[in-house]
Amino acid sequence: MLTHKLYVAGQWMDTGTTIDVCNPYDGSVIAKVCQATSEVTERALSSASAARSTMAQLTARQRGEILDRLSHAIARDKEEIARTIALEAGKGISFARGEVDRSVETFQFAADEARRLCGELIPFDAAATGSGRFGYFRRYPVGAIGAITPFNFPLNLVAHKVGPAIAAGCPVVLKPASTTPLTSIKLVELLLEVGLPAEGINLLVGSGSTVGNAMVTSEKLDMITFTGSPGVGLGIKAASGIKKVTLELGSNSAVVIHQDADIQKALPRCVIGGFANSGQVCISIQRIYVHRSRYEEFRTAFVDAVKQAVTGDPMQEQTLVGPMIEEREAERIEKWVQEALTQGATILCGGKRRGTLMEPTVLENTTERMTVVWEEAFAPVVCLMAYDNIEEAVARVNDSQFGLQAGIFTTDIKTAFYAVDHMHVGGVMVNDMPTFRVDNMPYGGVKLSGTGREGARFSVEEMTELKTVMFNLN
Repeated sequence: MLTHKLYVAGQWMDTGTTIDVCNPYDGSVIAKVCQATSEVTERALSSASAARSTMAQLTARQRGEILDRLSHAIARDKEEIARTIALEAGKGISFARGEVDRSVETFQFAADEARRLCGELIPFDAAATGSGRFGYFRRYPVGAIGAITPFNFPLNLVAHKVGPAIAAGCPVVLKPASTTPLTSIKLVELLLEVGLPAEGINLLVGSGSTVGNAMVTSEKLDMITFTGSPGVGLGIKAASGIKKVTLELGSNSAVVIHQDADIQKALPRCVIGGFANSGQVCISIQRIYVHRSRYEEFRTAFVDAVKQAVTGDPMQEQTLVGPMIEEREAERIEKWVQEALTQGATILCGGKRRGTLMEPTVLENTTERMTVVWEEAFAPVVCLMAYDNIEEAVARVNDSQFGLQAGIFTTDIKTAFYAVDHMHVGGVMVNDMPTFRVDNMPYGGVKLSGTGREGARFSVEEMTELKTVMFNLN
């Protein structure tokens, strides 16, 4: 059994204690990874703090070239990385390959931002007291960054934090999910291969109480970027002090199927959006609002399509719904479904669990206050609800503690713009699923979905500070 070390202060380190990394599909142990202690964590934080000047002194060309080479190295090792993702995260292998492809682009976008990181001139003479003065502002690295990432996209969500940090000239302490650390270990190996300064990255694997809390409260880090649950995110915000914080905290994403929608176009996007990666996606479709005049038509076609979804072994090419990351998560969503049934909901398909495998499940007769609708399910469960007019649909989309992304299918431009203008979310996808994302767009939400935006350009802005310069020429 291979035991992986942590990368701390420029060297691979054996901490003496390990955790098992398990395949969520069959429960087998696929590797062991060293576990960070408090002392190891403090050493990583000190190393990152000391590396601020080293990373900041890299030229734009050097940062861009490192990220370009990394992108090429990931593409070269695509199949190895995809298999690792499938094994440790339970993601269907075809979708794992898609994640690798996306990460190649994410690092390319970050490389582009490294080369065009700049400021702009300030028209001081627009002010009465600014005559005879010339100046500008430019961006400088914020400092050492703590990146805390989840299990569901163990490469691309890491890329969205590490890539922009390197582009901005910031050292990183990376804490991946303890359930999926192997992909991050591979990424660190590739970063060192392509020439990142040895102290530019630290990799810690361990509990939130030992590693996460130390990162959040440490004065040696200047920013925390976190993707995960709302409860943990709110705790980070409360405990982080003066440091910058960006939070991506998930959602219960909704899509509207309006009366003029092209259902044949909407149908496959809703199946993918609701059930890919077992619904363990921050913008996975959880709520589908269908105009009452089209409800029966959509319900029949949707349920038939969901019943065809291949469920099971993530290493099989056609698998759409693999295991959930841990059995306790599958047990949780099974209880939520059963609770909804006692409150009047009806199962149209699915609803059964076997270990970590939850059948793709469609419910109807649900209401916004049922747990399976109100909370983030993060599971292969979709709720169908009918509405009578677009104002009602948008109001019900907004009747949520979350606001990450939403979708609407319509052929009427006025209806589309009504949704765009009135949906209280970070992104509206017109004639597509709310699960749509490309990696250069601004991505983030409102309300309990978090603060700040990701996407290379927008992350780099978050990871830099503005400095104003003025020359008095009088």
